[in-house]
Amino acid sequence: MSYLMKGFKCHSPVMCKVAGGLFKAHTLKNIFGINEQQFKISRASSQLSSEKANSYSYIVVGAGSAGCVLANRLTEDPLSTVLLLEAGPKDTLLGSKRLLWKIHMPAALTYNLCDEKYNWYYHTTPQRHMEQRVMYWPRGRVWGGSSSLNAMVYIRGHAEDYNRWSREGALGWDYEHCLPYFKKAQTHELGPDRYRGGSGPLHVSRGKTNHPLHQAFLEAAQQAGYPFTDDMNGYQQEGFGWMDMTVHRGQRWSTASAYLRPAISRPNFSVAEKTLVTKILFQGTKCIGVEYVKNGQRKKVFANKEVILSGGAINSPQLLMLSGIGNADDLKKLGIPVVCHLPGVGQNLQDHLEVYVQQKCTKPITLYSAQKPLNMVRIGLEWLWKFTGDGATAHLESGGFIRSEPGVPHPDIQFHFLPSQVIDHGRVASAMEAYQVHVGPMRSTSVGWVKLKSTDPNDHPIIEPNYLSTERDIWEFRQCVKLTREIFAQKAFEKFRGPEIQPGNHVQSDKEIDAFIRQKADSAYHPSCTCKMGQPSDSSAVVDPQTKVIGVENLRVVDASIMPSVVTGNLNAPTIMIAEKAADIIKGLPSLQEKNVPVYKPKTLETQR
Repeated sequence: MSYLMKGFKCHSPVMCKVAGGLFKAHTLKNIFGINEQQFKISRASSQLSSEKANSYSYIVVGAGSAGCVLANRLTEDPLSTVLLLEAGPKDTLLGSKRLLWKIHMPAALTYNLCDEKYNWYYHTTPQRHMEQRVMYWPRGRVWGGSSSLNAMVYIRGHAEDYNRWSREGALGWDYEHCLPYFKKAQTHELGPDRYRGGSGPLHVSRGKTNHPLHQAFLEAAQQAGYPFTDDMNGYQQEGFGWMDMTVHRGQRWSTASAYLRPAISRPNFSVAEKTLVTKILFQGTKCIGVEYVKNGQRKKVFANKEVILSGGAINSPQLLMLSGIGNADDLKKLGIPVVCHLPGVGQNLQDHLEVYVQQKCTKPITLYSAQKPLNMVRIGLEWLWKFTGDGATAHLESGGFIRSEPGVPHPDIQFHFLPSQVIDHGRVASAMEAYQVHVGPMRSTSVGWVKLKSTDPNDHPIIEPNYLSTERDIWEFRQCVKLTREIFAQKAFEKFRGPEIQPGNHVQSDKEIDAFIRQKADSAYHPSCTCKMGQPSDSSAVVDPQTKVIGVENLRVVDASIMPSVVTGNLNAPTIMIAEKAADIIKGLPSLQEKNVPVYKPKTLETQR
């Protein structure tokens, strides 16, 4: 029984027999003085039985955006036992969401981004194309993963992202095979239609504040010549409109709330928090389980069917490399025995970089006053009492997608509008009445990598995003600033517009804009693509289109790391979709499919809008 995790639920009749067997052996030895040699044999066979009992059909590593989905869907089969292992803590305190308001109050999101308790708190290498800046990368380390830390923006990406995946080797992952899984996951408060789901676990809603600055932003975008879209996750992504959010009844609706908690009472489901998986266990190239550390003790647990990594774009490649799967030369340098030479592990790192364009507001209507201590107490108490008020939204309620220039077939720039000012990831308090837009390119050509720093699983890996390493990326960012300024200069903002705070009126030439971007752009927290899905014949692929790790058996990766290329938008919704689709693949079910769903195309590509 030594391998069993403390506090795990035991659902195996074998376990009771083993426990009984050990007890009997111990009693007989004491009473009848069994021969020492016989007792050793008996104990060894009991240990083997115990190891068998300490096994599950599936072990899922990481209770994040993908892991919670998999745990729920795989335990729908009562004959499958699932163990979910999470390095971080639970997302509740004494079973209460209110007591962990920092996670569950939508407006409190910046607290999580700055708290190492729920966050891996990663940093990149100094970026040589960004004046040697070290970039901060928060990633969730808690039930729900980054869906417990993010800004709750629900964006699926563009249909063409998934068609591109298919062309890149992820066969069966085109839009008509992905859309049904977005719908399966979702319950949209506006009800189901050809694009929205109406009965899934993931509740999606629209903002309720109707803030005059959001209205002004949408009006200004139309005055600048862009269309209004009533659903950027539906027929038409291009344009500006109201954003969908994973907020339900005034609370963050993470995958822990949507998928994990509803499944937790199932007798075939076990979950352990504060449990760091340190190694995947192999017999030859067959994956048989994992090694983990809990309460300072190193233990092993076994999988009868499969181990599934859902640690995300940093942790999944890190664990593969620690376990001997990766570039053989790199592994040998660290003295790690090579299980499988797979050079794509940790490569192909892609992220979205963004910048804040900020404008002073001449009227006291921004969220500046809401951040004063007394008002924060009032807002907090209202939320704690009835989950309503300014605490019940993340305030990123409007946004949009546009094309950077003529000839671009679908949007490659994203906007999030906020009636407030954010400084240094929210780690510095807002200084004045202001509003801002977060803007950045969606399909940057700069690609980076993740590598091991050492063989210690507690050491963060080396993260090299290689930002702004191409001329195209620099040009796109220049466009982002120019096009945002054009929107902010429209008539709709006249009654609110004060001086530009950032970049500032002194920044006008291309050279000055480029310098501003190098100094101020930051990650939008969308790392992906480090365990790329593709054909086994592709030397850079890590998993095949069934999500199986190429070159080994009984091991899968299911999270944002398997995206062949980054999508046009935020990553939480696509990651949940990936897990929903992968669950059907793992269960051996045929893929859902919806053919001939119409998708908007611009009338002409000769103009930018």
